[in-house]
Amino acid sequence: MCGIAGQFALNGEDADAALVGAMAQRLAHRGPDGEGTFFSGPIGLAHRRLAIIDLSDEGRQPMENEDGTLQIVFNGEIYNYPEIREELSAAGHRFSSATDTEVILHAYEEWGRDCLARFNGMWAFALWDGRRRELFCARDRLGVKPFYYTMAGGSFLFASEIKALRAHPGVGRRPNDRMLSTFLAWGVADHTAETMYDGIFQLPPAHTVVISAEGVGEPERYWDFAMNPAPGGAEDEAAARDVRALLTDAVRLRLRSDVPVGTCLSGGIDSSTVTALINALLQAECPGSVGERQKTFSVCFDDPRFDESRHIDVVVAATNVASRRTTPGTDGLWEDIERLLYMQDEPFASLSIYAQYCVMRLASGEVKVVLDGQGADEQLGGYIAYQAPYIRGLLRCGNVLAALREGVGSVRHHRSFFSWAAAQSRVRSERRELLRGSPPEVLRYAGSLEEVLKREVTASNLPLLLHWEDRNSMAFSIEARVPFLDYRLVEYLGSLPLDQKIRGGVTKYVLRRAIRGLVPDAVRCRMDKMGFVTPEEVWMKGELAPCILELFSTPEFAERPYWDAERVLENYRAFLEGESPYSTEFWRIACAEMWLRQFDA
Repeated sequence: MCGIAGQFALNGEDADAALVGAMAQRLAHRGPDGEGTFFSGPIGLAHRRLAIIDLSDEGRQPMENEDGTLQIVFNGEIYNYPEIREELSAAGHRFSSATDTEVILHAYEEWGRDCLARFNGMWAFALWDGRRRELFCARDRLGVKPFYYTMAGGSFLFASEIKALRAHPGVGRRPNDRMLSTFLAWGVADHTAETMYDGIFQLPPAHTVVISAEGVGEPERYWDFAMNPAPGGAEDEAAARDVRALLTDAVRLRLRSDVPVGTCLSGGIDSSTVTALINALLQAECPGSVGERQKTFSVCFDDPRFDESRHIDVVVAATNVASRRTTPGTDGLWEDIERLLYMQDEPFASLSIYAQYCVMRLASGEVKVVLDGQGADEQLGGYIAYQAPYIRGLLRCGNVLAALREGVGSVRHHRSFFSWAAAQSRVRSERRELLRGSPPEVLRYAGSLEEVLKREVTASNLPLLLHWEDRNSMAFSIEARVPFLDYRLVEYLGSLPLDQKIRGGVTKYVLRRAIRGLVPDAVRCRMDKMGFVTPEEVWMKGELAPCILELFSTPEFAERPYWDAERVLENYRAFLEGESPYSTEFWRIACAEMWLRQFDA
């Protein structure tokens, strides 16, 4: 895991070493273990290293092949690199390091751009092919690792984070009004190739782009998956067995490391599953990167409405893991949030990601790699809001009895959620009137469940969660790995019938069966869902209230074209006085204002 940056001057000039160096410096937190550059005419490549595989100097980047015709800067991990290396060695390739980076170089030599199909991992890389005079850039299938780019001064610039691109004086100086307005209205981001900075884009997941003297090519998709249940369905036991096997192997691969590995444990089903699988592998195979006893990292709160200690305790008791926990206090909270916003580069939808930020800070004192359960909800119907499109789809297909069964099950298991969601929907609908303009409507739950889940994985939700996780982990120089996004598991889950995901109101049906006997039933069978949450409403009414009131009362805030400042302040004061309920629009507006001030500085 690292930070990458570079320049391809398309105007006939040489790459600007000072600019590329400044871009790399802004990524120092992503790679504190080393740095390197490569310059050759119009090409400049920079790398900040977080040493995970092959800690020797042989792993430094930019890395070249034997004759120097290929140069690469790479961020991520190719988990199956030993198997690919063995195949390449049999084909006559010779290796001078034990890195996965060198495997990419030789795989490109052997198979060209088709090498991507052989990789199981997460990656964003730029490979300079000196013979072709082309820069080949690629991003992993699910977009776990970031890749941003822009055109400025006749040059193609790329980097792992937007802040590095903004080292160029002409880049990222204006907000993208359309993306910002959509975020304010719907809380979404990362759902298109655009960012909230005008002129800065991201390479979409599962895409490549080639840059040559002729210019920047169109991004091309190299992989996709079908959220298309196979006809005839799958038997419960067979599906559960397959999911267990695929997930176990995904975790096994992601334990490959030359540095200590830990686990983020929220107390939910997904992170508990990863924790339990690691423990089982530890007993069976003794993976050295974990040590004799697995370390888990969790966030807890004094307020029981947001605390999952009792679920964490159940998992810890069953696995005997070493449990590390943090309870975020309110001292320095505002300063923490300001740094969090800087690390994220763009405004974020809720303070829930602050809990993850605190977990990564805790883990950084003991490990350099963590595994977690990201990506299971979007594939397995884990959010309760997915129940509605499922029932709607059953009705459209004429399966009235099945729809009735699901409706009854949803009410039985999630009655309190539906009451809360209905109330919040009304409040949020009213609060959108605080905003100005007409942003595009984003309906996350429109269409059939198959359409919703595919969209959630590829656009409307998971990309944003992965963005937050990458920046939160890298803020503390930690590599985060997500076994639920192993592409083999993604393809398999996409092929399963919908009733393997939701059945009788029970979410993640096949996963719950797959982990029977592995995860304690008190966690495996729980129907409430929290994850890494924070007491946002409590903070916004208490510790953060003076800062938010000051923010909403400034002349700069009043002059923004995105909201009605007077009504925002009036509504927020009504919330503070207990006259109206809370909704996350308050935080989104406050976060956006904090972010906008960097353009005024």
